[in-house]
Amino acid sequence: MTTTAIAAPTAETVVRPRGVERLVAGTATSDGAGVKLTRVLTQSLQRRLDPFLMLDAFGTDNPQDYIGGFPDHPHRGFETVTYMIAGRMRHRDSAGNEGLLDNGGVQWMTAGRGVVHSELPEQEDGRMEGFQLWLNLAAKDKMTKPWYQDIPNAAVPEFTTPEGVAVRVIAGEAHGVAGAVQRETTEPLYLDVHFNDAAGFAKRLPATHNAFVYVYRGNVRIGDTQVPSQRMAILNNDAGSDGIVIHADGPARVLLIAGRPLNEPIAQYGPFVMNSNDQIFEAVRDFQAGRFTEPA
Repeated sequence: MTTTAIAAPTAETVVRPRGVERLVAGTATSDGAGVKLTRVLTQSLQRRLDPFLMLDAFGTDNPQDYIGGFPDHPHRGFETVTYMIAGRMRHRDSAGNEGLLDNGGVQWMTAGRGVVHSELPEQEDGRMEGFQLWLNLAAKDKMTKPWYQDIPNAAVPEFTTPEGVAVRVIAGEAHGVAGAVQRETTEPLYLDVHFNDAAGFAKRLPATHNAFVYVYRGNVRIGDTQVPSQRMAILNNDAGSDGIVIHADGPARVLLIAGRPLNEPIAQYGPFVMNSNDQIFEAVRDFQAGRFTEPA
């Protein structure tokens, strides 16, 4: 974590915290040019965790597991949020954007009507670790102009609670601290929460939002449920709830992610996510015709 100074956070009180509906173990797979990763949020959970479409976790010390990276590939209809814990990844896309994603940095890309991009490691050894989250776009926004932002480590707002819990606010707002990115339609919350010792962390959440926690170091407790490392806890949707309380008995790190569901049809074909099969067929035709690389 950085040492960026943030004003004293505002306490959040949760009276009726959500419990855990179920625990999910990710599926080992590979993508791009053979990059090994764990798909935590799979296609079968897209409706349950709307507006989120996918969460991949990657972490390895073996260069052969990541060195191929993700060569040129297309996207349409959603946003990708890549959060790098360790390592260096170079991004280039057909809209002319280029950036270096480094330790602690975030790359936020809106594919919109179509973009072709690559994500390639700029290291030959050492650890590569991070996450990629796919966030759906509303039907009205799916054909918007592509957009891209690099958020370096030092620009990610963070704060420490009185209990010593350090929190990075990638998107949304927590304890009075605004995140690096805001989205009006889906209102995503994306927190990286670090427990350095036994402590609790409370965060208010709208009862209408879908939410989950992914534990990537140590283990935590949510209500009566123990959540071990490398598990995702899908939180109950309870009309009377007002947030979540996470407890750790020792060092642990978790992602807390929530958002307002779109409640729209989801049609996906690989890297294209639209609202109907006809729109998917159109996306494939446009990509094959080179329209994803045409000037805006």
